[in-house]
Amino acid sequence: MLKGFGNFLLKELKELARDPKILLGMIVVPLVMFPVLGGIMGYAVQTAQEQAIKAALIIVDNDCGNWSSSFISFIESLGDVGFNLTVYKENEVELTSEKVLELLAKYNTTQILEIPRGFSENVTAHFNYPNVKAYVRFYGVLRGTSVFESVSASVVDALISMFNRRYAPDVLDSKKATVIKGEIKHGVDPAAVSGLLMSQSIAMPITVLILLMYAVQIAATSVAMEKEEKTLETLLTLPMDRLAILWGKLSSSIIVAAIGAVAYMAGYSYMLSSVMAGIPEGLNLDLAALGLVPSVFGYLLLGLTLFVTMLSALALAVIMSAFAEDIRSAQSFVSYIYPLVFLPSIALIYLDVNTMPFALKLVFYAIPFSHPVIASKAVIMGDYWTVIFGIVYVSAFTLVVMYAASRLFATEKILTAKLKFKGLKIRREKPAEESY
Repeated sequence: MLKGFGNFLLKELKELARDPKILLGMIVVPLVMFPVLGGIMGYAVQTAQEQAIKAALIIVDNDCGNWSSSFISFIESLGDVGFNLTVYKENEVELTSEKVLELLAKYNTTQILEIPRGFSENVTAHFNYPNVKAYVRFYGVLRGTSVFESVSASVVDALISMFNRRYAPDVLDSKKATVIKGEIKHGVDPAAVSGLLMSQSIAMPITVLILLMYAVQIAATSVAMEKEEKTLETLLTLPMDRLAILWGKLSSSIIVAAIGAVAYMAGYSYMLSSVMAGIPEGLNLDLAALGLVPSVFGYLLLGLTLFVTMLSALALAVIMSAFAEDIRSAQSFVSYIYPLVFLPSIALIYLDVNTMPFALKLVFYAIPFSHPVIASKAVIMGDYWTVIFGIVYVSAFTLVVMYAASRLFATEKILTAKLKFKGLKIRREKPAEESY
């Protein structure tokens, strides 16, 4: 067998466990990051459940018959079975596009259920002629691309299903319309649209994770390699401005970032076209016709957001790696950036930043690496000001980090800068001193 393997393995494990950079990066950070991520996802689920049982619904009764009154009474009685549904009633209102938007604004809700004329007559006829059905019309507002955006449409489906179980299996059905950017799209199911947008929006967080992790590792390794191989001293003695060294490393990283941003936009555009081409004709969903495909200006803003975000990550990786002694230390240091990339990217798959509480919204906006995901959803909804704000904010953050890096490279500290965890080292050395 392998003689001495057990003792050597134990020695290696002790050395790795004593390295505070590994302890923090591989053990402490995940132990903090995943509970926080779990809390965010739990909040998302709780929010969806509250939307499902505490919905506000406008019911427009244009039939004013016996069965329409029974249907409204049935909905109002659902509080006894756990549905805390707030109902606002309107009678005999012609639902033009302008009137729908007016009612939604008046009651500050996102869903309208219309009982059309002839509803009671059709319900009565159904018991003698089962082929006859009664219909209600549902108008739902598409607010964003979160995974729980389809909750409101699901609530209406549940109401219809419960009404059918009480009176007749197939007496009632629905015709749905979606309010998109202030326009009513008849025959479009809000749940189908939100599901399709959700499948697209997953691509952005995954891509951001891959690009940022790859880019920061390149930038960190570039600086750490110079220090580890002792070539940084040689570079600093050359007749060239020290800032030229910093800008040279950043410029090479910028080129990589630009190529990555262009490659992403090409892949993202191809993915959108592929998803749209694969939509069954029966669904009648043309995202371009619905205005849910980014414009050329939107693509430019999205690419610029991704570029400045990658640049901020590169600048931060360069200044952090300057405190490392070798490549392994640099990779450990930049791993502290990963929670700031993972948390917003994964959380924004499930949450829409516009529906968050104000304090939580500020936290996500303050994290520069969350803005590409926010921008990918904003450009679809035509919210360009949010994207522009993100570009300005991330650019300002990048300038601050780059200024700090330039100050570091302008002094001799670049050669001696080291990040020590003295408290951990003192506690580790005490037993050895006491043994003497």
